[in-house]
Amino acid sequence: MNIDHLKLFSRIAITNNISQAGNELGLSPAVASAHINKLEDALGARLIHRTTRKVSLTEEGLSFLPHAEQVLEHIEAARASVGAGEASPKGTLRVAASASFAHLHLIPALSDFLTQYPELEVDFRLSDTIVDMVEGGFDVAIRIAALNDSSFVARKLADDQRIIVASPTYLENYGTPKTPQDLTNHQCLSLVGLENWQFKDGQSIKTSGHFKADNGQAIRQAATDGLGITISSIWCCYKQLKSGELVQILPSHPLSSHTAIWAVYPSSRLIAPKVRAFIDFCVARFGDRPYWNNSLSDPSYLF
Repeated sequence: MNIDHLKLFSRIAITNNISQAGNELGLSPAVASAHINKLEDALGARLIHRTTRKVSLTEEGLSFLPHAEQVLEHIEAARASVGAGEASPKGTLRVAASASFAHLHLIPALSDFLTQYPELEVDFRLSDTIVDMVEGGFDVAIRIAALNDSSFVARKLADDQRIIVASPTYLENYGTPKTPQDLTNHQCLSLVGLENWQFKDGQSIKTSGHFKADNGQAIRQAATDGLGITISSIWCCYKQLKSGELVQILPSHPLSSHTAIWAVYPSSRLIAPKVRAFIDFCVARFGDRPYWNNSLSDPSYLF
């Protein structure tokens, strides 16, 4: 059984596209299709449903996939044990990421990452909503969420600490809330669907205001411009905290949050060297105590 055929089959299972999977492995669509035909002939089973729009695995293909990936994993481990692994990850790394986090932290880090791995190409898809990794054919996703899906493997990069902030101008004009209940008398800026602010002491405050959006940077900018009070992740507002454009309020009433910043990839696949390289880079860059926490006057309460 040809190892290259197994690699191609594993990629097709992720991308649902023979041409894309073949391109990632340096194969033309015709050659990639021929490889899959040979694999199916060797097994005496049809592994893939082919249509004009996309491909999907047959029942036999779904059964065969974990065995193929186990073989590939053992081969990679064997090569690594004798130092025969690739000198540097290659190919295209497809990343789904939070738009706000990517603009502020991932894209500025790309120069260092690509300098370290010059044979890689990076393809980002940015959205503050969670995308379907398998349907989109992504290698890895950077998510800011509370993860509950056991079908994915996740590595924590950093805590997602959230605080309540406002501009000094807004506070001068409308006063500073002393308790969470005071927020009901203020303009509060929220991400769509997150109007209920939860506090660690059990309080839940339903907020309202003249502006809401589906993007964290837009909400932060509105708060900086004096439109109201908002919740912001420290990684999103750390520069404004440092410059004094925003200040933290209600520090003695911390928010309740179970979110963190995660690197996520499907558990049904072998982790590729390019994915491992990207995740390790992100852990080194953002892990432990991230640089953005230095913007707080008293960051000790976070830990």
